[in-house]
Amino acid sequence: MVSFNEQQKKLLEELAARYPVLRPVQKSVLAAYEVLEACYARGGKLLIAGNGGSCADAEHIVGELMKGFLKPRRLREELQERLCAEDEENGARLAAALQGGLPALALNGHPGLSTAFANDVDADMVYAQQVCGYGEEGDVFLGISTSGNAKNVDYAVTVAKAKGMQVVGLTGKDGGRLGRRADVAVIVPEQETFKIQELHLPVYHTLCLLLEERFFGDGQP
Repeated sequence: MVSFNEQQKKLLEELAARYPVLRPVQKSVLAAYEVLEACYARGGKLLIAGNGGSCADAEHIVGELMKGFLKPRRLREELQERLCAEDEENGARLAAALQGGLPALALNGHPGLSTAFANDVDADMVYAQQVCGYGEEGDVFLGISTSGNAKNVDYAVTVAKAKGMQVVGLTGKDGGRLGRRADVAVIVPEQETFKIQELHLPVYHTLCLLLEERFFGDGQP
């Protein structure tokens, strides 16, 4: 069981207070955090995929994880020193400006690869191909599907599990196949697509904030 510091507890309390409708899925949000925290603690990465608005959510999550969200995320002193030593002219600027990141990759952002594979093989397997190429045992695949039944996300789940990755699902309605197959599924209590998407945002914002506090909070390197 992961222990939370006071700031993380405050973040969880704020989620429940601002979005009471999400209280029934609080345990699954915590379980999703535990999977992600363990992945990053062992040096793993997160692969994310979705379609339409969920595709945009995948990019949004990457933006929150790969740079500062609410915290400045100063680089480790050792890396700052190495940057300065490598480039006397620009190293100090880089050391002051760059931020620590949690490795995350949205699988929709590679049009050359995606269109080539879609044309040559099968468009529904584009995400699966990328999980096959990027994914390693110990990584996490986050599938986002409002129905839980997106075929391309489901194919990616199959590959992720075959490669020894854990799967987190973010979905709605009855969870669909994603809800049944994921190691942890956050199934928000809505039925209409746009309403499901509206609840996905506070869930993943909270997960990103919890992770940032864990890895870049006070006392962290």
